[in-house]
Amino acid sequence: MMRSLLIRGMLAGLAAAALALVIAWIYGEPQVGHAISFEEAQAAAHHHGGEAEVVSRTVQKTTGLITAMVVYGVAVGGLFAIAFAFAYGRIGALGARATAALVALGGFVAVVVVPFLKYPPTPPAVGNPDTIGGRTALYFGVVALGVLATAAAVIVQRRLLPRLGIWNATIAATVGFAVVVGVVYRLTPKPDAVADGFPATVLWDFRIASLGIQVVLWATLGLLFGALTERAFQRVRSTQSPHISPPGGTR
Repeated sequence: MMRSLLIRGMLAGLAAAALALVIAWIYGEPQVGHAISFEEAQAAAHHHGGEAEVVSRTVQKTTGLITAMVVYGVAVGGLFAIAFAFAYGRIGALGARATAALVALGGFVAVVVVPFLKYPPTPPAVGNPDTIGGRTALYFGVVALGVLATAAAVIVQRRLLPRLGIWNATIAATVGFAVVVGVVYRLTPKPDAVADGFPATVLWDFRIASLGIQVVLWATLGLLFGALTERAFQRVRSTQSPHISPPGGTR
């Protein structure tokens, strides 16, 4: 069963990556082009020749982007399948589709929203190149925090459920989650400042496009994986039902 879930998750992740790739081409890549043009103009104005391209821009927005999205989608799909297997039957009497939807929502909040609010994605020409290592470490640290805080909130909600009921337990867990994330936001360094003169609309559109890519990817992954898994479970139940005795009957 775990093997089939993993394969299904990776296939759903591949399909989700394909749709997200379309969003990246339509909305994300034009903003990257604008940012590179600004960077080149700044280098020319300061009489800097700029660095030679290691990978051409054409390769970056075609083969490079496709490879990155496919690897990301398949990896996220595999991890999603593992999270689904852990969550199914443990977060209430929910079917495969509802469980997949909740896991997708939780994954989106933990992996995307939590780091996005503190360290939103930035196009080229934004941020100090000398700090990229530290910024990358901080970003993945906040991602890890988001995953841990989300998992802890789910556990707390399940523990409080018998005493407080579903609404109060959910509110208490959500408030605790927000407090933990807020404290970490307060303790972590601020993002790098935007370069003077960088077009605000380009930065805004780039970040909205980046968020839209993730929304499409996680929504597609949750919906498609849930539909495929629900259908698989129905097939298993249909093949097992003839061998199950009806209530009060004999075989």
